[in-house]
Amino acid sequence: MFAPTTEMTKEFFLESEMAAPRQSSFPEGRVVSFCRRCPGKFEPNDDSAVIIRTVSGAIVLAVADGVGGGPLGYKASAIAVQALADRLWESEPDRDLRPAILDGIEQANREILDLGVGAATTLSVVEINDSVARAYQVGDSMTVIMGQRGVVKWKSTPHSPVGYAIESGLLDETDAMHHDERHLVSNLVGSREMHIEIGPSQPLSPRDTVVVGSDGLFDNLHLDEVIQLSRSGTPIARVTQLATKVYHRMTGDEYVMSYDATSRQAESLGKPDDLSILLYTK
Repeated sequence: MFAPTTEMTKEFFLESEMAAPRQSSFPEGRVVSFCRRCPGKFEPNDDSAVIIRTVSGAIVLAVADGVGGGPLGYKASAIAVQALADRLWESEPDRDLRPAILDGIEQANREILDLGVGAATTLSVVEINDSVARAYQVGDSMTVIMGQRGVVKWKSTPHSPVGYAIESGLLDETDAMHHDERHLVSNLVGSREMHIEIGPSQPLSPRDTVVVGSDGLFDNLHLDEVIQLSRSGTPIARVTQLATKVYHRMTGDEYVMSYDATSRQAESLGKPDDLSILLYTK
């Protein structure tokens, strides 16, 4: 059972440039966060994140990735996580969190549209309530829920042409990492056509792990790599391993050999991008 508290706690990560992962500990589990802007980038980090613990003891994690190259991406992602926290703050204790989460996403969509500059963001949210997890998604930030042995209990599908192609089996992960359209997203907060995908309720067992990340994580590491690096060691060590591996990919320190009919050449695996990771374990 959850341990009630007198007030909701909120920890925001806005335009963050973290030197190392940070752990937040609760009676219900531990959450490790890491947010850093793209290597070599001078503009603000377009990713935002939040860790919320409600009065009833539920934990809500959210990662938003403002559309890079567009106007005010960092502002759009901040609006998304702040609107979510506002609606949860206003909700009644011990009530179902789903209406507040959905209302928060809808509120964020309205506020971003009201900016009138074409800003937009992805948003991936997970509520962990009485040892049951449920995810909500708009865009290509992702959530993975895995067991202690690395078995994927559930993962979200990126709302993008490449994401749908992988899910349908038309494209494998290796080809997707080099695809010309891997940066395209087909569903965004800040769009009049926005839709919210709600995942199934997923019971959590002791030592299960939940990873929520921006595409800076999932566009640079294969799912198997994310699972392998997330499943063992202390929570801080797991996120450190993920962040280090992604950094090496982004900066071109790792290469693979590619072949065609006439040449053999080394190609960088990485896609430089802002990076946000939230990892929860019981």
